[in-house]
Amino acid sequence: MSLDAAPLSPASSDLLPEAAPAGAASGPLAGFTIGVTAARKVEEQTQLFERRGAAVEWAPALSMDPNRVEESVLRPATERVVAEPPDMFVCTTGIGMRAWLEAAEEWGLREALLDALRPAEILARGPKSVGALRGAGLRELWAPESEMFEDVLEHLRGRDLSGKRIVVQEHGQSLSMVAHALRRQGAEVENISVYRVLSAEDPTPMFRMIDLIAEERLDAVTFTSAPAIAALMEAAASVGRRDDVVSAFQADVLAVAVGPVTAAAFELWGVPSVYPERSRLAAMVKLMETELPSRRAGTAIELATGQQLLLHGEQVLVDGVEVRLSPAPAAVLAALVANPGNVIPRRALLAMLPSGTAGSEHAVEMAVARLRAALGTRAVQTVVKRGYRLAISL
Repeated sequence: MSLDAAPLSPASSDLLPEAAPAGAASGPLAGFTIGVTAARKVEEQTQLFERRGAAVEWAPALSMDPNRVEESVLRPATERVVAEPPDMFVCTTGIGMRAWLEAAEEWGLREALLDALRPAEILARGPKSVGALRGAGLRELWAPESEMFEDVLEHLRGRDLSGKRIVVQEHGQSLSMVAHALRRQGAEVENISVYRVLSAEDPTPMFRMIDLIAEERLDAVTFTSAPAIAALMEAAASVGRRDDVVSAFQADVLAVAVGPVTAAAFELWGVPSVYPERSRLAAMVKLMETELPSRRAGTAIELATGQQLLLHGEQVLVDGVEVRLSPAPAAVLAALVANPGNVIPRRALLAMLPSGTAGSEHAVEMAVARLRAALGTRAVQTVVKRGYRLAISL
């Protein structure tokens, strides 16, 4: 389970204002149909959407009990950490850290585990990991603002890790490639798999969801974990509809993630997604209150250059003047507008270019160059080694 996939329960400060009663035809999301893939806290999410007028289709992507601790694997791993304390410990999720400590307590190893971790250089992937660590009396030395694991690796890149023993707490998905990267820097790495993420017990609702997405009968689909995205794509592949699902998400079905960790899982498929600044359920619903109606009525964005960009269907207006774009730069603009201010990787943009376009990142660079020629050179920013983003006014 991803960092931003821990059980979502909005704090009182995050609660959204009360909207229309469930089943009402009014509200900011009236007329929209939203797919929900969460297995837990689904009633809360469904009610938030229905109170705002939306119709909801639910299909759990993961098991109702996704965080299943395997004692036969975790206990010997815990005993190894106690016997050989690490020089560095990387905590990736709060829910995983708490589950590990709870299991260790049942085995009488909690205090020994904490004693083994306490002297280590502790890195945390995000605020939930920090909270779990501090709740156990451990203190992180560093955590990225982005909550992205790639930034943890960037923090360590270039350091001489020769002879260092590093323990990495996995978050429901294998981090074997992370281990390989750290070993290349000389480290001895052990990944601790606290729990397994399992697909939903009954796949029937998910197959229905796949058909609805592929046929573009949903306006948006929400995801609260990266493994849920992987499970959806695996299920779609099993019925021969993965390409249809990807195409639908690239066109008119909005993929909505609860946070950046979940959103990153879409990059593999070249699917653009949106997510709120805070990884909270309420923030995600709030984002959709503005995102979905704007997609239907036309998208208006104020660029950092002071220009007003308006998209209405295939029409593009800059300060009220129509700008004509060829298919490739138009596809790039659509992806950037769907994620205003967020970085879109080159490979994701490449996947969205029209068929027949040269299949290399050079094609993306050419499309971006043409888009800049039409909108202004400062309208699209290059983020070195990552991709491009639309320069919006903050």
